[in-house]
Amino acid sequence: MNPRYLEDYTVGELLRAPGFTLTESEIIHFALLYDPQPFHTDVLAAQESIYGGLIASGWHVAVLAFRMLIQAGIVGTASLGSPGIEQLRWLIPVRPGDTLYPCAKIVEARPSRSKPDRGVVKVEWWVENQRKEVVTTLVSTQLVRRRPA
Repeated sequence: MNPRYLEDYTVGELLRAPGFTLTESEIIHFALLYDPQPFHTDVLAAQESIYGGLIASGWHVAVLAFRMLIQAGIVGTASLGSPGIEQLRWLIPVRPGDTLYPCAKIVEARPSRSKPDRGVVKVEWWVENQRKEVVTTLVSTQLVRRRPA
């Protein structure tokens, strides 16, 4: 993982992570641990739900996208974490066998107004499935160190 200081971000920069395919067992395992709703954990109950079958937790999709984009270089060791996200939308259900492609666009990169050793990077994220349908979107803010003098 490279440092990726504030000065290394360019507004308009696009990243696309490699795809990953969710299996039924991964969906159920995550949901049993973190989002135990029947349409995520029980194949038969999910068939009777409004979704007509098992779907992945939106949280599962979001954290997998975050991991894949970190591996693709969205942040580096100069990251100071995030104060949070402004928007998170789950637009289309993700089902077993779907292949997801996390994408991100840098929409702002500026020095902090109060702390000269760091800056703020705003990122628009989206996740596409194998049909190029957007299944998840979010906007996040990342705190990042500035390059040492």
